Amino acid sequence: MYSVLKFGGSSVASATNISRVLDIVEKEAAKGRVILVSSAISGCTDALLSGDREQFRDMERRHGDIVKRLFTGADREALQNRLDALFLQMREAPAAEQVTYGEIFSTTILAAKLATEGYKTEWLDSRELVVKGDEPLTYRRIREALQASRADVFVAPGFICRNAAGGVDTLGRGGSDYSAALYAAAVKARSLQIWTDVPGIMTANPRQVPAARTIPRMSYEAALDMASHGAKVLYAPTVAPAMAAGIDIEIRNTFAPEGKCTLIGNCPDASRWIGVASEGNVIRLVGARLPGIGGEDARETAGNALREAGIAALGMTADGPSLDIEVKPAVLDQALRALHRVFFQEMPVTEVNLFVAGDGAVSRALQQMVRESAQAVRERTGKQLRIVGLANSREYGTDLGGNPVIGKKGDYIQAVLETAPKGSLFVDATDSETLYLRYPELLQAGIGIVSSNRRSFAGSYADFAAIHLCARENGVPLRYETTVGAALPILESIARGANSCDEVLSIEAVVSCTLNQILSGYRPGGASFASLVRRAQESGLTEPDPRLDLGGRDALRKLLILAREAGIPLEESDVKVRPIVPETLLQGSLPQFYEGLEAYESQWASEALEAERQGFRRRFVASLEKTEGGYVAGIGLKNVPPVHPAYYLRGTENAIIVRSAFHPYPLVIQGPGEGAREAASSILNDILR
Repeated sequence: MYSVLKFGGSSVASATNISRVLDIVEKEAAKGRVILVSSAISGCTDALLSGDREQFRDMERRHGDIVKRLFTGADREALQNRLDALFLQMREAPAAEQVTYGEIFSTTILAAKLATEGYKTEWLDSRELVVKGDEPLTYRRIREALQASRADVFVAPGFICRNAAGGVDTLGRGGSDYSAALYAAAVKARSLQIWTDVPGIMTANPRQVPAARTIPRMSYEAALDMASHGAKVLYAPTVAPAMAAGIDIEIRNTFAPEGKCTLIGNCPDASRWIGVASEGNVIRLVGARLPGIGGEDARETAGNALREAGIAALGMTADGPSLDIEVKPAVLDQALRALHRVFFQEMPVTEVNLFVAGDGAVSRALQQMVRESAQAVRERTGKQLRIVGLANSREYGTDLGGNPVIGKKGDYIQAVLETAPKGSLFVDATDSETLYLRYPELLQAGIGIVSSNRRSFAGSYADFAAIHLCARENGVPLRYETTVGAALPILESIARGANSCDEVLSIEAVVSCTLNQILSGYRPGGASFASLVRRAQESGLTEPDPRLDLGGRDALRKLLILAREAGIPLEESDVKVRPIVPETLLQGSLPQFYEGLEAYESQWASEALEAERQGFRRRFVASLEKTEGGYVAGIGLKNVPPVHPAYYLRGTENAIIVRSAFHPYPLVIQGPGEGAREAASSILNDILR
């Protein structure tokens, strides 16, 4: 039985490399007869194609150097004379034939060296055996040549052949692989080994995608698809003769013979996606042939991967199991890396254990969101979220397996401290006025905190600063974006400015979802102001006692957090709050409050009509402004003109307008400020940051 070994140009580029080739051949020769097919030494074919005489001379010197290092005495002299004659022959040959001599030079050296090592060696002239386009005739000539020989090792140049008219020709760039496949098919070899300078066929070109990895096994069809669309490690026509003869193709690394390699054969592909290759500006996502599955299935995933990388696909076309993606040439490598990352790289998974406090709408929405998005989050971020603790105001439950059930009485925080693995997060989705007092214990234990509880950060500035200091000292996250503006990125935007020394000159914040819905929905002559307040209370939009909203308590907490995030140590006593209704209405019982509010309707309507007549809309605004004497803070009802961003707010929308020293135009952040899913989404973002 024969083994066919093909070596690429880099494998025979120097005397040292040829010594490696000889070691590989020696191991195979111990198993049976060997056919060695070789390319020209690297760079030789390009030099011959150039027609440049100086490059010819350089190639002659390179071959001479290899001979000097590999041979001595009479062997060296005889081989050098043979090469000199070949170079002379090459120079006198027609220009079209000169390119065919590179493989003759390299294989002449290899055959001579094997002979000096004691092998019965025969050099085969592929120009007389390989007929372009006629495989049956090629196979017959190869078999006849081998049967007439007693050699153990045959050495044949790849790439070169004769055409049907009898002229010397080539099999195309990369054709040495095809030559080897023809020799293997002719003798029904036990193996066809393509030796190159990479560890097999990889999921992408490692020069373009450093994270590419070797594909251990693949089908003939997948290998042909990769090779036909730009994977240069294998010449596409190589596959057909091997597949027809049922011969496995091994792609191996000459410089790491025992390392990773690829076996191509009549076997199912191990995974849905094989690799990515590129030709021009078209990327081929090569897929395995599976019943009922086509390349179209990858369109959405591929599109998302490119969009995340800031790349717009010019087009996507399914071709059987594969998908072709066209991009601009300038972003080709970037696109390849983005696609490879999504389809072929397994991100290291970090488990994030969540201990959630609170059983209201936001907590329930968060739990559902974590369950629904678990797989997508894992794929996109490498984080595996797991809720391992739940608690309401009375009971709790913990389970590191991810199935906590509320039902145990006791100290939830202490249970968290005793069971939380490293890297856990405590999620405060409560309205507790006191839970923040336990934050330092959690932070000191290395447990990060994500909170939507604005009460935790609107107490004294000393408490606020102490919590932050504790988080920094213990190197754990403390995030609370949801405390102002629900899903809006308000605090992060302000903090970035403060961190870059941009001084805040003023903040205007319409952040009371309750009052904005009531004010934007009020029309004089329609439903009374009191009825709108009652409706908001019944829908759960207000605090249990709506007077806290009308008195500005909620807006006050948010203004304190906004100011502190900007680096301004604002205290509650620094803020002048003007309730939206007279102070007298905020006293007494709740029924008395509503009774007084109905009696106040005529005055409320009159003020609203006057604001409307002047072209204003009324908004409840929390403001902070820098003056010569320091910052002045206030909260109250304000008439805003059409040029003001808050003029167009509807429903529970929030708007924050920030003016700073570095920027001539204000930063305006506007959007939904209320909703359990919106708040849960913001908490999830804080968890994943």
